[in-house]
Amino acid sequence: MLLAALCCLLWSFRTSAGHFPRACASSKSLMEKECCPAWTGDSSPCGQLSGRGACQDITLSKAPLGPQYPFTGMDDREAWPSVFYNRTCQCFGNFMGFNCGNCKFGFWGPNCTEKRLLVRRNIFDLSVPEKNKFLAYLTLAKHTTSPDYVIPIGTYGQMNNGSTPMFNDINVYDLFVWMHYYVSRDTLLGGSEIWKDIDFAHEAPGFLPWHRLFLLLWEQEIQKLTGDENFTIPYWDWRDAKSCDICTDEYMGGRNPANPNLLSPASFFSSWQIICTRLEEYNSHQALCDGTPEGPLLRNPGNHDKARTPRLPSSADVEFCLSLTQYESDSMDKAANFSFRNTLEGFASPLTGIADASQSSMHNALHIYMNGTMSQVQGSANDPIFLLHHAFVDSIFEQWLRRHHPLQEVYPEANAPIGHNRESYMVPFIPLYRNGDFFVSSRDLGYDYSNLQDSGKCPKVTYIVFTQDLSHIDIICFKNGTFFKITLSPSWNKQVGSGHGSLGLLW
Repeated sequence: MLLAALCCLLWSFRTSAGHFPRACASSKSLMEKECCPAWTGDSSPCGQLSGRGACQDITLSKAPLGPQYPFTGMDDREAWPSVFYNRTCQCFGNFMGFNCGNCKFGFWGPNCTEKRLLVRRNIFDLSVPEKNKFLAYLTLAKHTTSPDYVIPIGTYGQMNNGSTPMFNDINVYDLFVWMHYYVSRDTLLGGSEIWKDIDFAHEAPGFLPWHRLFLLLWEQEIQKLTGDENFTIPYWDWRDAKSCDICTDEYMGGRNPANPNLLSPASFFSSWQIICTRLEEYNSHQALCDGTPEGPLLRNPGNHDKARTPRLPSSADVEFCLSLTQYESDSMDKAANFSFRNTLEGFASPLTGIADASQSSMHNALHIYMNGTMSQVQGSANDPIFLLHHAFVDSIFEQWLRRHHPLQEVYPEANAPIGHNRESYMVPFIPLYRNGDFFVSSRDLGYDYSNLQDSGKCPKVTYIVFTQDLSHIDIICFKNGTFFKITLSPSWNKQVGSGHGSLGLLW
């Protein structure tokens, strides 16, 4: 009753979502290749009269790509978004959005001048009303058609190069499901031919930045949909879990006693319909997912292929990932060794850092463990556990960034698989975002994690390492049974303790 009441109360709030703007889905926009809608505040394209932005030509990266995708001109996602548009809104200052009508992440207010920092919390730390509100928001998103965005149901060629638009409406939740499908789908080569070795959001450097942006945009849409400006996605800390402790009717849905592959009738997720899961069918028809319902959400946690995924990740696995100093390495794909990204994604062993095609660990392990809709890449975002899982994966990414303080140049500029270079625009987002834009601390994007807020505090210092040129100091700390490193640029008028014991004044 509480969830139903919340949904009814929230139904009237304004909503918008992600990523083919309805205003740019006309034959005129597609044939002119221009997506520069008017901002409602002054009715000018991109809010230009108010100094929010301007309609400008897109500048694409010319950096060379890796060898994984050998074609040119066969996939609408190549050189995104130039197949569809070569002019979009370029927003100024702290403004953002397809018409520059929103604020950049981390800013708020009518002129986007107010900075704020929101905190993502462990789902088990939410009060019962907070948890129920989150579940109600999910339901509301599943039942609200996006007024601002549509999904393409045909390729640009099938649209006769834009003269015959092919778009469908979609609800806010499924819009993000569709985006995750579209970014990871196979390339349609014509006839019965496809190319499977392509993914613009997985198996390469962009995995972590892409999903970081995905969560930020999802969070932003729920804030708009509900009017709850302080909403954040909760995370599920799955380290050392022996079972799916969020798979209960009080949280994300228990097991159906009559059919273990379905959710309990007591969970309102049991009535959800999934989309974009029939990849082989789409491929055989050289078609795209059109958002048509395809059946109930499937989940049978723990009854998975245990030879591939013997267990869920441990705290030691996470700590090993965090100890890896290279973000990316070698071929920069799922064969990369000693790569933090590849190890966290789950294609390399969290014991050795060596790529292992026979095993699915870390991030991948959770998908395999769920043994259902979430276990297929293209359709995995149908399961709302996807959000909680990826929020925790993002928190590990954030912890690595804070521990190693990489410059943006650490993110590969060239020779990564298609779509994954630093300056490549991420598919299928409009407005445009580059991979490198999200290789920064979450605090620069306006959010933090409750489990990381005190990670800079060091109750016990084991030792301090000064670099030879005194450019920075590494403080090796011991906390909660593990060692971690804080790297600081010194201000020499402050004092620091040395050896074992408590730290003096920090800077």
